[in-house]
Amino acid sequence: MQATPKVFIVMGVSGCGKSTVGLALAERQTCQFYDADDFHPAENVAKMAAGNPLNDDDRRPWLEKLAELIREHLEAQRPMVLACSALKEWYRQLLLVGNDQVELIYLKGEFELIWERMSARENHYMRPEMLQSQFDTLEEPEYGIVVSIDQTVDEQLAEISNQI
Repeated sequence: MQATPKVFIVMGVSGCGKSTVGLALAERQTCQFYDADDFHPAENVAKMAAGNPLNDDDRRPWLEKLAELIREHLEAQRPMVLACSALKEWYRQLLLVGNDQVELIYLKGEFELIWERMSARENHYMRPEMLQSQFDTLEEPEYGIVVSIDQTVDEQLAEISNQI
């Protein structure tokens, strides 16, 4: 029997609900929650706020910092939930740190629904106009837990709980 994961990465494009679902999952699992957006250096935030998508060179130091956070939690056997876009496979492989104690949860949604959600957000540096670049970058994972976002947070949590 596989060990219960200690780290959950809630991934998907901006506006899919990673932070909302991730925080609710952390509360349910009684563990620490982190939002990967809080770890971006000021230069990345400024670039996105100006409407410019990040490139792989911008993301690498940020991803390495997140991978170190995951490693620290695993070594200390402290469970955690991380909300992180993790759009490309190599990003995910860096974050998964080759450990089966890390579980990926992909929040999958249609462009139109996410656009609607992003347009309703206030005071967020990620503009709805950048959503297409997120979908263009997204390499959908072929593993992990896939959850449709066209349901309530409670329904998403129930679906996740049934699969972990």
